[in-house]
This record gives sequence, C-alpha cells and structure tokens, in this order.
Amino acid sequence: MKIVYASTPGQEEKIVELANYFYTDIFPLYFTDEDIQDFERLEVLHIRPEQFERFSTLGDAFQVITSMQTLISILESGNIPKKYQMMFRKNVQILTNYGISFPFNYSQFSESNHIHLEYISTYTKAANRLLL
Repeated sequence: MKIVYASTPGQEEKIVELANYFYTDIFPLYFTDEDIQDFERLEVLHIRPEQFERFSTLGDAFQVITSMQTLISILESGNIPKKYQMMFRKNVQILTNYGISFPFNYSQFSESNHIHLEYISTYTKAANRLLL
C-alpha cells in the first residue's frame, strides 16, 4: 500500500499568489499593459480549480511552486546570465507538464526587452495606499 498526501489549500493559494506575482512584479518590467492584457486573455499562468487535480499530491504542488519561484528568481536577477537559460527552459517545461501556460522563451526577458523605468504599468502594485 502506498500513501499519497494531497496538496494543501495553502499550497494551492501559494501557486495562485505566485501567478499573481508574475502579473504585478515581473511582467510589467518586460511587457506593456496591452501585452499583459493579452496574457490574461490567453490564460497565461491561469490555474483553474480543476487543474489543481493535475498536481494533487504534495510533491506535485511543491514542484509547481518551486518552478515558479525559480523562474521569478531568474527574472528578478536583472541581467539574466546565459548559464540560467537551461534552468529557465526546464522550469517552463515543468509548468507546461502540469498544464500551466508559460509561453515565453528566455530571450523575451533579456535586458534589451526591459521596459524603461519611466513607464508605469497599471498592473504594478501601488507603493503605498492613501488613507481617508
């Protein structure tokens, strides 16, 4: 008999949180708001409740979380070294295997594609809140 532990609601929440992080903190650095709207329409990193069944074990959910965190770490490092190219592809493939769309290649996140700092995206989280 083999015992398999199901993914927890906390892991599922973490996966959704990481997907949202891409939209608010990563994508605005490299893409315009129009591009990001297209990503939403194409359901990039969108996870439906039935998709959680594809990574229903603790190990599967952990692998998805780890892949998303690895991609975030690579993309937040600024000038992305070529040595991370293989790691990038591997983690994109893991997400794809679990039915999570991340249709980007490594070159789309190069320094030359980085949006200028003067650009303010509507997707970026506010730096502060106004209290009334």
